[in-house]
Amino acid sequence: MTHSRQTWEDLEGCDLAPAAAHSAGSLGRKYPETDHPVRPCFQRDRDRVLHSRCFRRLEYKTQVFVNGTADHYRTRLTHTIEMAAVGRTLARAFRVNEDLTETICLAHDVGHSPFGHRGEAVLNELMEEDGGFNHNCQSLRAVEKLEYQYPGFRGLNLTWEVRAGLRKHEAADPGAELDGRAIGPFQYLEAQIADVADDIAYHAHDTDDGLEAGLITLDQLEELAFWKLAADRTREQYAGLEDEEFVRITIRNLLDLQAQDVLREGRRRLEEYNPQTFAEVMNAPVRLIAFSDEIAAVLKEFSGFLYRQLYEHPGVFDANTEAVTLMRGLFFHYLEHPETMGRKARARLDEEGLRRTVCDYVAGCTDRYALEECKKYGIGSQGSGGRGRVNTL
Repeated sequence: MTHSRQTWEDLEGCDLAPAAAHSAGSLGRKYPETDHPVRPCFQRDRDRVLHSRCFRRLEYKTQVFVNGTADHYRTRLTHTIEMAAVGRTLARAFRVNEDLTETICLAHDVGHSPFGHRGEAVLNELMEEDGGFNHNCQSLRAVEKLEYQYPGFRGLNLTWEVRAGLRKHEAADPGAELDGRAIGPFQYLEAQIADVADDIAYHAHDTDDGLEAGLITLDQLEELAFWKLAADRTREQYAGLEDEEFVRITIRNLLDLQAQDVLREGRRRLEEYNPQTFAEVMNAPVRLIAFSDEIAAVLKEFSGFLYRQLYEHPGVFDANTEAVTLMRGLFFHYLEHPETMGRKARARLDEEGLRRTVCDYVAGCTDRYALEECKKYGIGSQGSGGRGRVNTL
């Protein structure tokens, strides 16, 4: 016996909370398509993201450490997968649409530049007079314009709900809309869950990578209230652990503490405000899926520590600065020699203009490809380089 799309939609109607996003009630796609016989629309969106080139390129993009530094550090791809796992868990517990939540998680960073947030900052600076650069907006741009998968339209033609979920930082802007429909003041439940899942994942896993790299120490972490909460739980669970085992279990407890807090606080707020529709969630007096005030306070301290001791550590900052200096040179190279960009990028020049096309092309580069291009064209060296393979982004 197999399930049809209609069966899945009927199951959602029985199982999901009233204010969840139901596949059968989706606001649809920009370009009409025939429904799939087996997959509901959000499952279909998830698969389109997974099969996209912009998703595959996340494997070679920086999370904290420049890609290739070591085998076990997170990349932008592994961070995304771990975030999606957290998002699915929360979505299932809150009885909202797991497929939609997972899709937003998987797509949230597909527009991220190479070399992490330092790369994003440099692209924003370079595009200051031409609309700027933001990786969340670029993720939407990637799935709407920059992917070429179908003959009838550009982009992946994802549902309105997925595309709106990628605009999390704009939802609170007065009058923010997508295709004439409001995306705020707060986003719908699945998008709120995806947003908090991002924080949960990086708080735990960036700490794990920082410890493995030796850039932060257990003694430093023991001064932080949030780490103490997780460490005390580890000591209650297990006695006499070696340092490596202790760290591994405590990192897991960092995840669990955050997820459990979001579940408690989210349930409390949902019971208090009892939204019955999409619109009631988006217009609620407060955000409904969030950390409690107590955990938010200790996480603020913890995040500040990560920024000072990890993201701005000279070993990380200097390596990323060197890489983005090369990326800046690559940006100007493409401005002067647009013929060296890929075929699909060159085809967008008339429509998008030179600077935005170059920005899209550089943002789409992986760390590895950007460095190869710099070497090929002699950027950052005395040589002039030679021409090799051409990307077809």
